[in-house]
Amino acid sequence: MTDSTSQLDQIRSGYAFEGPALDFGAAVVDGTAHPDVPVRIPLAVMNRHGLVAGATGTGKTKTLQLMAEQLSTGGVPVFLADIKGDLSGLASPGVSNDRLASRAADVGQTWEATGFPTQLLTLGGLGKGAPIRSTITSFGPTLLSKVLGLNDTQESSLGLIFHYADTKGLLLDDLKDLREVITHLTSDEGKAELKTIGGLSKATAGVILRELVTFENQGAAAFFGMPEFDTADLLQVGADGRGVISCLELPAVQDRPALFSTFLMWLLADLFHDLPEVGDVDKPKLVFFFDEAHLLFDDASDAFLDAIEQTVRLIRSKGVGVFFVTQSPKDVPAGVLGQLGNRVQHALRAFTPDDAKALKAAVSTYPRSGYDLQALLTQLGTGEAVVTVLSETGAPTPVAWTRMRAPQSLMAPTPDAELDRLVAASPLTARYAAAQDRESAYEKLKAAQQASEPAPSPAPASAPAEKPQKPEKDDPGLVEQVVQSSAFRSMLRSAGTQIGREITRSLFGTARRRR
Repeated sequence: MTDSTSQLDQIRSGYAFEGPALDFGAAVVDGTAHPDVPVRIPLAVMNRHGLVAGATGTGKTKTLQLMAEQLSTGGVPVFLADIKGDLSGLASPGVSNDRLASRAADVGQTWEATGFPTQLLTLGGLGKGAPIRSTITSFGPTLLSKVLGLNDTQESSLGLIFHYADTKGLLLDDLKDLREVITHLTSDEGKAELKTIGGLSKATAGVILRELVTFENQGAAAFFGMPEFDTADLLQVGADGRGVISCLELPAVQDRPALFSTFLMWLLADLFHDLPEVGDVDKPKLVFFFDEAHLLFDDASDAFLDAIEQTVRLIRSKGVGVFFVTQSPKDVPAGVLGQLGNRVQHALRAFTPDDAKALKAAVSTYPRSGYDLQALLTQLGTGEAVVTVLSETGAPTPVAWTRMRAPQSLMAPTPDAELDRLVAASPLTARYAAAQDRESAYEKLKAAQQASEPAPSPAPASAPAEKPQKPEKDDPGLVEQVVQSSAFRSMLRSAGTQIGREITRSLFGTARRRR
């Protein structure tokens, strides 16, 4: 290790920012924390994205809590997913104890119990919070294919089905809408329509339908429908100037990791789709913490990974910072990892050859420093991390072994009674709590099917003389049936010109129709 004084001076200089910054904690050299050498991150570079990594139990969740608190104080809204139910404590003031007081004194922190403005969200209403739902139309074929586990051919075919629904004005609000469209296309009545969709076979459509039915039988219907969550509701700042922390409670869906990780990507893609370009800003419009990030990348196709990489690269210019949270840097593809300018690395384990390989790979991504990172990353204590971020000029800061500050909010779940009060008082609850079922593809196709069925003829009084038979007309196609139905005309009047024109889809095939 280099001379301790020289190393501390280098760190002190590297983290001496002029503008507002978040405080991580105090630099550590030779096992001793130095409160006079703070380790910080400029608020202005929080949209340059980042990584918070470390093995289970090393302090990642407390780091998220610490960052969310200070972002809120700085007037920046925050979105984070609460996998274990711990982060709801952000809403409540913390409780001091000897261990916390010792940590605060060690890093030079003036600790004060503080609660932060927090709104609670849940997927589909499973848990405490306002429900987040997406319409199938907005979710799009790419993300839905990821959730259903479709192969590349099936994903392409699902894209054709969405294209068909888009161009025919068939709104896909929920799973039954998509199921009905596929059922129609694979039926005798819909086979003519199926032929108009190039490259879609009846067999592949049938496979997709079976996967969809299985998915629905697993209880997934709750996550799709109306009213659809508007991601603009994540960009709130309270009357006191503090950013609102949106906490998505996920304990009730921990057994569906592909579902919740893909829903997080939908939220991010939707923000990208809607937000205007703002370029470099003094502070982000939102910082989005993407927890359990490895779940998103597991078994992802090359096209899916390319879409993630492009979204992450471009969303920065819209003022959104994304921090991926996972156990090891190797969980994040190189194309995404290369865009994460801010790094908070908690301890890594090296129990197996694979662990050792991951450790070596992690060390190779850090700038040269006076620390023996190979050894240090396996010896960090809980609540310690190796940090390097971007300076205000965009240059990497010196690597700093950091003893992290203690969160000022409750480091445990907020009591249920207080959570119930928060949920009841939230305007999002009034807006999203009650599910809606408007007239969409299911209703339109059912109405068209009924309209095409001939009415039974009354029994004749006597046998009529035989007359020459006229050739039967072909059954009207789907478009003609739909357009002629009273249900469609009513819906057309209410929806205006949006219906009947193809939806513009973003990188992930997501689409937004504002309600």
